[in-house]
Amino acid sequence: MRLLKFGMICLLAAGCSQGDQGREKVEAPEGMVYIPGGTFSMGAKSSEAYQDEFPSHEVSVSAFYIDATEVTNAQFTKFVEATGYVTIAERDIDWEEMKTQVPEGTPEPPDSVLQAGALVFQPTSSEVDLSDYSQWWVWTIGANWRHPEGPESSIAERMNHPVVNVAWDDAVAYAQWAGKRLPTEAEWEWASMGGRKDIKYPWGNESAETASDKANFWQGKFPYQNYVLDGFETTAPVKSFPPNGFGLYDMAGNVWEWCQDKYDARAYESYQRKGVVDDPTGSPQYYDPRDPYTPKHLIRGGSFLCNDSYCSGYRVSRRMSSSKDSGFNHTGFRCVQDVK
Repeated sequence: MRLLKFGMICLLAAGCSQGDQGREKVEAPEGMVYIPGGTFSMGAKSSEAYQDEFPSHEVSVSAFYIDATEVTNAQFTKFVEATGYVTIAERDIDWEEMKTQVPEGTPEPPDSVLQAGALVFQPTSSEVDLSDYSQWWVWTIGANWRHPEGPESSIAERMNHPVVNVAWDDAVAYAQWAGKRLPTEAEWEWASMGGRKDIKYPWGNESAETASDKANFWQGKFPYQNYVLDGFETTAPVKSFPPNGFGLYDMAGNVWEWCQDKYDARAYESYQRKGVVDDPTGSPQYYDPRDPYTPKHLIRGGSFLCNDSYCSGYRVSRRMSSSKDSGFNHTGFRCVQDVK
């Protein structure tokens, strides 16, 4: 689904093994952290687990390096200045391309809707049906990574915040330029656990209700009442909250993070049949029964919008997906590098 497909449709419709994680001292590249390899139980770890987090299965991952923080606006600016790259949110929509990813017969939107832009969160005024996310996502022409909430907003005072409104393709382009890649879903989950066994959140098992000092997420009643107990209504500067056991920041909350894997709701079923799976790189196919027309990739970690009443995205095993050419103002990424 093109970055703006959702917005257009709305308009048209009105246990971890210690493995070798031990005590190794390995110097990592600048800004990255060495993550030792190991074996762990990947998938559902609590009663809040969604269907696609089952069944839990054994996974073994090799050692790798991962960015200590989400990629920031400052880092992404260097990439754009060096390459001249134009993100998907900054490009007008090609209807001929998009119509292959929507139900047959969907009418072509007017040119005004096909202009470059992105989906931006806007709180509702009262309680709403949480299954209808068109009520809080607003298609905003002129919104992109430089202007997170629209053309009147700016990143000038947010250079140390995570970059947002980046699609999967944009994240891949940055990673390749930096000599890195996106993490696999397995690498991401292993890293988020920080070397601890079967924890629910990157900070441990302390309830999210009392963990406003642990991560940037929604405290209150989503999507209309945010108590902002963590101090941030939208994104927070990276390193605003304590790191996990591996020294990684914002593995819960702040922004969702793109992973390398294609989203397949049945992927874990095939993994379980194989016993311990070594370094899985995801399903060879896209499969989302709720949206069969759209190729999606995994996003992990939750965002400043996550709340137990809505998505509980800050759980280490929570899987979410987004179309590969979509970006939102709550989605960013971090990169990994192989250990040679």
